[in-house]
Amino acid sequence: MRVITQQKLGGPEVLTIADVPEPRPLPTEVLVRVKAIGLNPLEARLRDGEFPLLGQPPFVLGWDVSGVVEEALTWRFRPGDEVFGMPLFPRAANAYAEAVAAPALHLVRKPEKLSHVEAAALPIVGLTAWQGLVDLGGVSAGDRVLIHGGGGGVGHVAIQIAKALGAHVIATASESKREFVEGLGADEVIDYKKVDFSEVVSEIDVVLDTLGGDTVERSLGVLRPGGHLVTAVADEDTALIAKFEAAGMRFSGIGVDPDPVALRQLVGLVEQGKLRVHVQETFPFERVADAHRLLDGGHLQGKVVLTVG
Repeated sequence: MRVITQQKLGGPEVLTIADVPEPRPLPTEVLVRVKAIGLNPLEARLRDGEFPLLGQPPFVLGWDVSGVVEEALTWRFRPGDEVFGMPLFPRAANAYAEAVAAPALHLVRKPEKLSHVEAAALPIVGLTAWQGLVDLGGVSAGDRVLIHGGGGGVGHVAIQIAKALGAHVIATASESKREFVEGLGADEVIDYKKVDFSEVVSEIDVVLDTLGGDTVERSLGVLRPGGHLVTAVADEDTALIAKFEAAGMRFSGIGVDPDPVALRQLVGLVEQGKLRVHVQETFPFERVADAHRLLDGGHLQGKVVLTVG
């Protein structure tokens, strides 16, 4: 089978296609014939060495996959089942490939309402948003939620989850994404290029940060007493955590986990018409370098996906 690998760290040009033996599933695992692969900004950081999660090359990137079960060494699935998920994260899942061996527990059945492209785009961003808002943030009806980066991968899903939970949602986004973000259900949209959110927002129950930098510290002032900031990107900062705690606020960083229970909750929202994943652009497997150039450019609206076969 073909995989997309790299022999050295660097720009998109280091990604090359190679032929390798097909993986073999272990007991409790399945072999998935991949139809689509979701790309994430994290993978660009791994590719160029900014974040050494997978160590030194050679390695195969990728976690988000959707495809068809070809072999099942488990009672959970049968050959022919359409599945999707985020197997093994943060360990290497080798998902930039035509086939992936994955724990059955890290996958769920793909709903008919989702194409393989849409399903492959959902796991990392969907689970990050769900775990941040629900598991950590405890968002419930009537809460005021601020989502930074509302037009991006995690942000655009988080808006819809928060709305489904009954929250009042405020999102920061560029003016070019205003219509998109409003269409997702955001009650208020703040153009971060023109307006300082910290001067116009207050009494927030939960902030979900997807941007990092000084956005995190500036969010302290918009939280109500006892409010909670959850960040998907900021590094562990003991001084900042202490500052939040001294002010009577909570600060949490989230590292996303494979979670079939949460994935099925996301599927439920999809089937109820309360969640859709937006794919900005798709690329064939062979054009992975072009897809990564788009990742490197930033300012994505939703997700980028590779199609296989």
